[in-house]
Amino acid sequence: MLIKPIINIAEICARKGVQNAILSPGSRCAPLIIAFARHPKIETKSITDERVAAFIGLGMALHNKPTVIVCTSGTATLNYAPAITEAYYQNIPLIVLTADRPPEWVEQQDGQTICQSNLYKPHVKASYDLPVDTSQADSVWQVERTISDAINIAMTAPQGPVHINVPLREPFYPESGELVEFDSTIKIIEQIESDSFLTELQWNELLAEVNAKQIVIVAGQSSKNTTLIKCLNRLCKKNVTIIGDIISNIHPVKHLIQHSEVFLAHIDENLKKALRPDLLITFGKSIISKHLKLYLRKYKAANHWHIQSSGAVPDTYQSLTKIVRVSPSYFFREFSQRFNGHQQGYYESWQQAEEASKEISTIPKLSEFEAVKMIISFLPDNSFLHLGNSMPVRYANIVGLTNSSIEVFSNRGTSGIDGCMSTAVGYTLLTPKLNTLIIGDMAFFYDRNALWHQHVPPNLRIVVLNNHGGGIFKKIKGPSQLPELNQFFVTEQPLSAKLTAHEFGLDYISCSVQGKLARKSVEELHLDVFFVDDGKAKILEIFV
Repeated sequence: MLIKPIINIAEICARKGVQNAILSPGSRCAPLIIAFARHPKIETKSITDERVAAFIGLGMALHNKPTVIVCTSGTATLNYAPAITEAYYQNIPLIVLTADRPPEWVEQQDGQTICQSNLYKPHVKASYDLPVDTSQADSVWQVERTISDAINIAMTAPQGPVHINVPLREPFYPESGELVEFDSTIKIIEQIESDSFLTELQWNELLAEVNAKQIVIVAGQSSKNTTLIKCLNRLCKKNVTIIGDIISNIHPVKHLIQHSEVFLAHIDENLKKALRPDLLITFGKSIISKHLKLYLRKYKAANHWHIQSSGAVPDTYQSLTKIVRVSPSYFFREFSQRFNGHQQGYYESWQQAEEASKEISTIPKLSEFEAVKMIISFLPDNSFLHLGNSMPVRYANIVGLTNSSIEVFSNRGTSGIDGCMSTAVGYTLLTPKLNTLIIGDMAFFYDRNALWHQHVPPNLRIVVLNNHGGGIFKKIKGPSQLPELNQFFVTEQPLSAKLTAHEFGLDYISCSVQGKLARKSVEELHLDVFFVDDGKAKILEIFV
């Protein structure tokens, strides 16, 4: 007979806004699988590979929806770790449910039994162990409040993953004819969020630091926010310099500095000194540009404010002087209204450097770089762009993005290659719009199981840049000078994505480009065919 409080976990999740659950098969987790699979308000999908399952769940949760992932006990739980860590650093609300052996059997050489308590610390916001005995009323109360608490914490800013470990004793499966019913009277703890505001005194204190300052705003990785973009546009009109990587999703801002990675690598020290900000204002998470990070660390701003409503704030540029505990949208709305504008010459210096970046001849005219440029320019309106780590996200960042209708995603929390494709699959599953992933061959083959299930979305487009190895190591000074370069760093491989596409039922297109692409790049890359919305997922493999 199934344990009712465990079955009711699915009901609590549904009442708390969970609409999707990714389930991986197993015996110990059977009660949880049955509960979620039979709940009428939760969409479930079965993904066998737990590492892939967790990244698909992460991709779903990128829609700002708490998403449940469920797996069995033992090493299955360890395969969740990469995605949980990415969710932690990207502030993504992932609800992790791991089935476990009863505590008396831990460390007793019982099968599929490891130490699962606090397994994912320090990369979760909270970790819980449910009681193994739920026959007492207090234990039932503990289960119910724990699930509510966990989801509340996951959804509280800054959002993030939570872990609920569920020790279970047999029986795991319902008896013949047993109905699985959910209680309507279970305990639910609701949470009301409130916004923080600054007093007039606090605004006056901040504005006192702004007078006659050279101001630079740097946006880190963020979701697309039209209100925020409008506020930043107002500040641009007041001669405030705004810098944003492609993953900041503020590319609709007019006169945005998008190519700091290019020109900061080439301008002389005198200009770098002249561009030093007096006041640096940052928001969002990480940035891609290494040259911008190094520049802001060397030429430190006298004052550095970071805008973040809650949570720990890193001192990325070693210059942090104030943490302003409000949302970026609120802050820049108010700031754009209170700030009068100044320092046109300073603003123009940044704009001139941005314009000059387009003419710098030392940017490599590699075929893969130009292929990425052409693909980005050809992306359909109102679609989503996903970028694999290593070279694709860097190429895309150098190219930049001008189409204001496109939103960009990339696993830049930890910047690993291990779940780039799975994350894109997860996000695509919850939207009818076209989603394009640009990924390198190593990341593609590493995450090939992202397609090993019955749920590959037809609106997914995967571009594989296949240079037959980890090409980034040829560009890094250290490994590029070693005799072990090709075997142990680049790890050259002869594979093609063709058989993977055929095995998992995706349309496959390929092309080989050498040197600089011709004007007829659209035809060469088959982009006119690749982006046709014909109800079939596609892989475009570009051999470079």
